[in-house]
Amino acid sequence: MKNVKIAALMLLSALTMGIVSGCGNTDSAASATKEVEKITIVQMPDENNPDAGTKNNDFKNDMEKALGIKVEELEGAEYSVGIEAMKSGKLDVLLVSPMSYYQARKVAGAEPLVTTTSMGEEPYKTVFIVNKNDQATKTLADLKGKTFAFVDPASSSGYMFPKSMLVNTLDLDPDKLENPDYFFKTVTYSGKHDSSIMGVVKGDYEAAAVAGQTIPSLVEAGIIKDDDVRIIGETEVIPNACFVVRADLPQEFKDKLKNFYLDYSNTDYFKALYGSEDVRFIEAKDEDYAIVEEMVNTLKIEEE
Repeated sequence: MKNVKIAALMLLSALTMGIVSGCGNTDSAASATKEVEKITIVQMPDENNPDAGTKNNDFKNDMEKALGIKVEELEGAEYSVGIEAMKSGKLDVLLVSPMSYYQARKVAGAEPLVTTTSMGEEPYKTVFIVNKNDQATKTLADLKGKTFAFVDPASSSGYMFPKSMLVNTLDLDPDKLENPDYFFKTVTYSGKHDSSIMGVVKGDYEAAAVAGQTIPSLVEAGIIKDDDVRIIGETEVIPNACFVVRADLPQEFKDKLKNFYLDYSNTDYFKALYGSEDVRFIEAKDEDYAIVEEMVNTLKIEEE
């Protein structure tokens, strides 16, 4: 898989320099009037899913039959490279994270195409948890002076969104939040959501911020009990990753492309790619990602 990543990254780099040509055209006016005969789609690889490649190929074939065009589907290694390829008109559809959606819109003028319904019953949001024996901590303000665990500085639900909420709700300095004895006694990065949860259960950390969907999965697996941790706060729903599309493609084609995604119902595909037969594509809207821009401004960060 590492070689696939490297090869895809080299190909995307070539796309950004115009070495490889698809339906992309740096002349927007010409692109808008030319009939689309081929599109290039890039999404991030899934190293933990051995069936992903096969099911993606099935999806590609289904799209070609439905739209009557040639579809080239690639795996990317870096969002930033794909965004630059889209900016140059050499890439048509790109799967991006919520953070990268903000950058794709800003840098490449990308338009939202589709996202997915949530996996499972729990919405995708961050929850702040404490041990069940801690009955005194009831609000985010009560976390002051406690040992706290984020997941990883690169994690949306395990760091960026909960940090943004803490900063906004408690009027904290984002540059100082991780400093010992500024607000928390100490801040640790556990590396994984389940590690943070287990750390709170075992008493390694007094509190943590984790993806809420992780807790019921650990309960179902018998690793923890339903009441081992207590939720004292939560973020707004975090938008799922979404596919974005080049804005200068013909509107009629973009509508047909979106309708293909919305009508797609291959349960094997959704089970393999998203872990549930019940997942489906739904329309993505720019306003769904406003929370991301707010977070970026709060934390004074920019996606590279």
